[in-house]
Amino acid sequence: MKRSLLPAALLPIYDKVAAGVRISEADALALYNSRDLHALGAMANCVRERKNGNVATYLLNRYINYSNVCILKCQFCAFRANRRDPHAFELGIAEIVETVREALGKGITEMHMVGGLHPTLTADWYLELLRSLKALDPALHLKCFTAVEIRHLAERVFKRSIADTLALLREAGLDSLTGGGAEIFDAEVRDQLCRGKESAEEWAEVHRIWHQMGGRSTCTMLFGHIETLEQRVDHLRRLRELQDETGGFTGFIPFAFTPEQTELSHIRPAGGLDELRNLAVARIYLDNIEHITAYWVSMGLPLAQVALDFGVDDLHGTIMEEKIFHMAGAQTPQEQTVAALERVIREAGREPAQRGSHYERI
Repeated sequence: MKRSLLPAALLPIYDKVAAGVRISEADALALYNSRDLHALGAMANCVRERKNGNVATYLLNRYINYSNVCILKCQFCAFRANRRDPHAFELGIAEIVETVREALGKGITEMHMVGGLHPTLTADWYLELLRSLKALDPALHLKCFTAVEIRHLAERVFKRSIADTLALLREAGLDSLTGGGAEIFDAEVRDQLCRGKESAEEWAEVHRIWHQMGGRSTCTMLFGHIETLEQRVDHLRRLRELQDETGGFTGFIPFAFTPEQTELSHIRPAGGLDELRNLAVARIYLDNIEHITAYWVSMGLPLAQVALDFGVDDLHGTIMEEKIFHMAGAQTPQEQTVAALERVIREAGREPAQRGSHYERI
């Protein structure tokens, strides 16, 4: 988009973006409030092309949720269960290993695993699980656990410091942490959305320690519920500041809230324009995070394809089985094929490339 076609209010921000200069929180809020979606996309694509060229990536991965039994009861979550609830489940190690063995036969390079804060699983169970999975294929990348799971394991299961717990898990086979559980960092939002869950500072502490140990992780945002635009900007600010400090985040993955089967079912879901705007603002603002992923599970593959024109350079992975969003009411597919991911990337005028867990191209 030519500079002369941009609205006057966005020209100072455009000039910063074109020059590779960091934008401010006030700039980010102005972008969120702009109605010119095409201008946002043009600016976001300027950043995307500078960082990643014309390549859009995807990952061959398998999702596994080992259990949804959880001691917390977040208002936004339709996944968690008490042990006696009809929809409660708990997979055994042998069952998980066999599932991953089958997925390895289909070419996956990453196993992504999270679960609830289980009240009775032992430290030995978690360590045996990781060792058993790594024994299947030492090259398989084990991306496991959210920050709140790590805090739960440290405080209630291993009864050790976070650093010691992470060291034990890494020795057993853990390769990277997931970015889940960030939701929106604002304390008032968390009090209404997930009371009792870790605070923003506690989420950041886990990732900071892991990064200081040489580990990498992704970061996330759950948006489109009760948060304000100012609170979204605050969330992005905290991520950018932590990335300035550690450099450990590989990519940013925002999720639109799926309200249908939750206690917040009265909330209207985020629309496609909001999803695209959120991705574009994130790409422009998070100048120190190299990759932005459009999570097709929450937004659908057709809109994820459009997002490739709004700063996105990654479409996530094959996944194979997703429970958390679908138990909340998502109607998207449970998995995608490589052929489907490559097709939508090519249709968008991008060059498809398979990647690894740290966004490195394979």
